[in-house]
Parts: sequence; C-alpha cells; structure tokens
Amino acid sequence: MAIFSVVNQKGGTGKTTTSLNLGSALTMLGKNVLLIDMDSQGNLGYSLGLEEGPTISDVFEGSAEIKDIIQQRENMDIVPSDMRLVDIELSLMDLDDRHNMLNSKIKHLSKKYDYILIDCPPSLSILAVNSLYASDKVIVPMLMEVLSLQGLDQIIQTIEKINASYNKKLKILGILPVMVDKRRKLSQEVKDHILENYDVKIFDSMIRNNVKASEAPSFGQSVVEYSPSSNSAKDYMDFANEIVKLN
Repeated sequence: MAIFSVVNQKGGTGKTTTSLNLGSALTMLGKNVLLIDMDSQGNLGYSLGLEEGPTISDVFEGSAEIKDIIQQRENMDIVPSDMRLVDIELSLMDLDDRHNMLNSKIKHLSKKYDYILIDCPPSLSILAVNSLYASDKVIVPMLMEVLSLQGLDQIIQTIEKINASYNKKLKILGILPVMVDKRRKLSQEVKDHILENYDVKIFDSMIRNNVKASEAPSFGQSVVEYSPSSNSAKDYMDFANEIVKLN
C-alpha cells in the first residue's frame, strides 16, 4: 500500500481535483483506492455528490471508526469531511500525540487498499501535518507560475522538518503541473527553473486546461468518468499510469 498526501498550501492549485481524478483513474487500472478529505471545506465529498452523514470529524472525536463513515463512488472508497474539522484542529493543539492522530486511525487499513490519497487543506496546519505524518510520499499539484515558487519553498521546508522529526520515510514523489497552457512560454520557464534549482522530480505527466474538469463536479463525477475523451481525463489516466510505474 502507498499513502500519498496531495499538498499545496496555496488555494486554487487543484488538490481536490487531482485527488479525486487520480483516484478514479487508478481504479480504472484495477487498483483499490481510498480517498480521505482532510480539508474542512469538504470539497472532495461535494465534487463526488456524497450524501450527508458522519465524517472524518466523527473519527477524530471518537464517535465513529473509518469503516463506519466510508462512502463509495466510482469504485472508490471516500472518507468525507466537514466544517467541524476547524474545531477539531484547535482541540488537537493540546494533545501530546497531535501529529499522529490520523495515522493511528488508518494504519490498520494497509492490507485493504493499494493507494490511499489524502486531500490536504490549503495551509500547512496541524491537519496537514497529520496527513504528512501518515503518508509515505507527497504529490504537489502546482501552477507553473512565478508566485508558485514561494509556496514550493515552504512545502519543501515543512517536509524536511517532518522527515527529520516525525516521519523518516516521507519525501516528495513529484510536482504535477496543473492547468497547463502549452502555448505559454512562462510555463516552460518555471518548469526549467525548478529543475535547475530544486532537488525534486517533476512528473512527466501534466494536466492541461480543460473546461470539462470544471464541469464534472456539478454532476458529482470525476472528469475521468464524466468526460473520458477530454484532455483532462486523458491526462489523469496518463498520470495514474505514471504513478503505478513509480510504485
């Protein structure tokens, strides 16, 4: 089993879109996948049309177990979240093992899934640290823009700290360029800058701009399911194949 956190502390970088579409694509390759939403906004559940019910907040509060709150869409298991995670985060601050809470809840799942994908909040908060503590590797969806480089520095620093203090196996699996317009010269310039100045992999796959990816959540589907012939769906299938080859 591989546990990946999908991380970028900047909003609007496609973390949720990447999590659900990579998950759906992996199931089409015959893999057993669990998606965990660790963002209090609950966008993952909304994007897949999940029913209202218990969430990861109930698991943290101790009133439910992971197995009790799982919903299924597109052959994936999904653990939804809700706004109560904001209060959960505050309560975690007082606990000695606050970094290990998510890990303790999911470690027994290792034999059931090929991949667990954790959709992280858009900040390097205690919830994000919980996700990183529980993970093997990190996927960083990233816009190929100059302002994204500052965020990349912060992500790398945070992962280095967690690697040194809590989770020795944690590393960045790679950067996934998202919302790519191949006509823009800047995209290639930013990519070249990263390759020249950072010791981090950029995936061969990239996710092109495509309106179908924006439409899909309105129908409670991944773009892989909603419009399999679209550029976005093809790109996510390519990415899933790349992930399987790497792991």
